Amino acid sequence: MNGMKKIQSLNPATGELLAEFETLDLAGAQHKAQETRVAQREWRLLPMSQRATLVKQLGEVLRMNKDEYGRLMTLEMGKPLKEAVAEVEKCALLCDYYAENGPTFLAPEDVPTEAKKSYVRFDPLGVVLGVMPWNFPFWQVIRFAVPAILAGNGGLLKHSSNVPQCALALEESFAKAGFPRHLFQALLISGPDASALIGTPAVDAVSLTGSTAAGSHVAEAAGKALKPCVLELGGSDPFIILDDADVERAAQVAVAARMINNGQSCIAAKRFIIQKGAIEAFERAVAEEFKKLKMGNPVDEGVNIGPLAAQLFADEIERQVNDSLSKGAQAVFGGKKPQGPGAFFEPTLLKGVMPGMATWDEEVFGPVMSYIAVENVEEAIEIANSSEYGLGSSLWTKDLALAESVAPRIEAGFVGINSMVKSDPRLPFGGVKRSGFGRELSQFGIREFVNVKTVVVNE
Repeated sequence: MNGMKKIQSLNPATGELLAEFETLDLAGAQHKAQETRVAQREWRLLPMSQRATLVKQLGEVLRMNKDEYGRLMTLEMGKPLKEAVAEVEKCALLCDYYAENGPTFLAPEDVPTEAKKSYVRFDPLGVVLGVMPWNFPFWQVIRFAVPAILAGNGGLLKHSSNVPQCALALEESFAKAGFPRHLFQALLISGPDASALIGTPAVDAVSLTGSTAAGSHVAEAAGKALKPCVLELGGSDPFIILDDADVERAAQVAVAARMINNGQSCIAAKRFIIQKGAIEAFERAVAEEFKKLKMGNPVDEGVNIGPLAAQLFADEIERQVNDSLSKGAQAVFGGKKPQGPGAFFEPTLLKGVMPGMATWDEEVFGPVMSYIAVENVEEAIEIANSSEYGLGSSLWTKDLALAESVAPRIEAGFVGINSMVKSDPRLPFGGVKRSGFGRELSQFGIREFVNVKTVVVNE
């Protein structure tokens, strides 16, 4: 039993203890899951229009509380306050999108056959467990929970242990919106207990956003129990800049794509692949953008680089950078962990990075840019696809015909041509290879956790 184990909420900018909570044991989690199942059995019977109305109301609750929720995110995991508030606003937009479009996505579809009538229904599976990360503590949860619940499912949330207050605030937001009691609940449980919960009758499906290692554990547990799962895992997204690109604009977007959320994003640009003719302009433009960045306490106005979410993450970035420097990489900008309190690492640009160096081979979850030079587009494609990951990618060139011919050859779930990778409720999102499987968002995402049921009617 681990019922007395504590979960601590720590401010990564100061090390201050914000709050402390007792965890549930497995039996407690199963009890709450049963409460959700009871609520879901009634919820699934409601007309889709009523479900959509509550989803719309959830969006309004999020908008009304965006400043409170944004500050909570910033205090718990270090996201700059402006980004945190924008994250809540994006969650509200997702609610609007599914409230408007979800009923159409899930409407029965007639299929002409020899029968008097035949059609496909999209019925809920039951209770979906979301195992969610700390880096986008509201967005990741809302994008899993809203479509699943609109489809008639119940939702359970096992959030990352460093954002328990965000988890409880999300549960509260569903209650404020008027959803049935217990339909969506946060479980303050350990990772092993979450895996054990998957193997019980308490849940019917699983959605995980997290590391590849976590995805493997969840996929194993779900596979043993023969339960469907969606996995959105790590990434090492290539950002290709060809000679004919608008290099200054590409570099500006490159810095934004790398530094979002202090560099802690699975879809952040991580491997910069630059055709040799563009390197000088790229280095110059990136250095100018870096000079504009202000590192500090993320609640302070004007700060756009806050701390990593925990000190151990800053230590890991330091290890990766030092490994690369020791093997011949050079720091064009930054490269160090600053002195003083907080889990900070300064924005860094490394050149001379090669396979075999930690900042190239591993996912770097922090404000570090590494680039490699290539001769031509064929070499760029080869290097882009050399990673074990396949989440997102960007390609910069003025030759749009070339870009669209390259897009099918890039092994990723997303290709942004002259744009950064970012999720959009209207478009499906997910990866290939060790970046996971299944899709979130759009009509594809809402159909992940349904029973695609055939009905044939004859006289």
